[in-house]
Amino acid sequence: PRVRRQRQMCIRDRAKGVNPVLWLHAFILVKRRGEKMENEIMAQKKGNKMGAEPVAKLMATVGLPIVLSMMLQAVYNIVDSAFLSNMREAGEQALTALGLAFPVQLLMVAVAIGTGVGTNALLAKSLGQRNQKKASEVAGNAVFLGIIICIIFILFGFAGVPVYVNSQSAGGAISETVLLMAIDYLQICCCISVGIIFFSVFEKMLQATGRSLYSTIAQITGAVVNIVLDPILIYGWLGFPEMGVKGAAYATVAGQIVSAILVLVFHLKLNTEIDKNPKYMKPSWAIIREIYAIGLPAIISQALLTVMTYGLNIILGKIKGVGENVVTVYGLYCKIQQLIIFAAVGLRDAITPIVSFNQGMRNKKRVKEGIRYGLIYTAILMALGLIIIEVFAKPLTGFFSLSDMTYDFCVGCMRIVSLAFVFAGLNIALQGIFQALECGIESLVISIGRQVLFILPVAWIFVQFIDSAANVSIVWWTFLIGEAITLICGIFMYIRVSEKKISVLED
Repeated sequence: PRVRRQRQMCIRDRAKGVNPVLWLHAFILVKRRGEKMENEIMAQKKGNKMGAEPVAKLMATVGLPIVLSMMLQAVYNIVDSAFLSNMREAGEQALTALGLAFPVQLLMVAVAIGTGVGTNALLAKSLGQRNQKKASEVAGNAVFLGIIICIIFILFGFAGVPVYVNSQSAGGAISETVLLMAIDYLQICCCISVGIIFFSVFEKMLQATGRSLYSTIAQITGAVVNIVLDPILIYGWLGFPEMGVKGAAYATVAGQIVSAILVLVFHLKLNTEIDKNPKYMKPSWAIIREIYAIGLPAIISQALLTVMTYGLNIILGKIKGVGENVVTVYGLYCKIQQLIIFAAVGLRDAITPIVSFNQGMRNKKRVKEGIRYGLIYTAILMALGLIIIEVFAKPLTGFFSLSDMTYDFCVGCMRIVSLAFVFAGLNIALQGIFQALECGIESLVISIGRQVLFILPVAWIFVQFIDSAANVSIVWWTFLIGEAITLICGIFMYIRVSEKKISVLED
């Protein structure tokens, strides 16, 4: 329309007797400008499927590789635990040690993924607005932030890990052997955190441009490296020393580094929409603020999982007589349930760039379709996950070398907690929708509800009624209660956000 108006002005000027040479020059410039804009629009439609491909198909093609990638990550976390549980000595204690270390691992992932989520949404929106310069600045600043995050966790690995691990000793209920194993494992993961952090950053950049398949390839490769190295380093095969828990940590960080290298290569080769010039790594506080306006709620959201896991380790560790067994079960549950919950997280990471990109284009129809198909696909996956866990609870628990009491606790835990999967999945999908619409507070409210507000107090109350191993199972109902109440709150928030953010878009 702007070009048409300028052309009409040229015609009026010609009628008024403007110099013919000047008029012809202006007319040609306007014509060329119109052709250039038309070519840019056509190139955008052809070159970026985020704004052109049918949303149902797009959600599947973008989401499926991410879901497979996330589920694979859960699989090799389970394999890690299975190898450790089958050590010649102290296998079950090693599992408890991993449970104590798990909250800080979640925190590393929270900071890395939260930064990636902010980068993802802002990058996708900038590309949707055809603002290549800003997209390049977003990518460069994300790399700068990754370097800073690495330095922070290296310092924590050296100075903070022993203090953190010993704070979960539950008044002596956790043995000294378990605490020392947890310190060894966690220090290695923190001091060599470069892999997990930069994988998360570059993975989100690939997802923002619709190339999630390549991040999946990198994830699979890293997982294979981890799985191959696990028995070699844990048990001392092929001439390597038997390192036990330390071996599991080295295998984990090696796999993460391989994945990070691959996503970096894919980003450099394939993300042609982004200028990789190092000058864009110069910190721009305006860009960083925009990244964390979206990403900080995601970081806090993920970090709340750290708070929940840390708090539950302390609460469960105080159960009389079986505290260490229950902490072991909770640690195993966290690994096994990731197999299902990570599918919802993967779909959330597809929902965010699709909705954000089309919001940048102000396309109401595609935004609504992105939300609808995201929720439908998530509900279907979570229902399948519920069926799988209910049917295969015993075989899954059988992968680990456990005492009879711990085995029974674990089976009961999985069968009860899996009832919350559909509620949990929909809560996670709503978080992705809120992040895409730049409603970070609403996303944060969901996280606070499902990971702290409706979990820790309820768990503490239930633990007060546990007086023997026979009624330990009542504590696991905490998760169903927390997810259901949070979903009700999330639905009301979505109705309000929809009126403010979606209704104002163009039909």
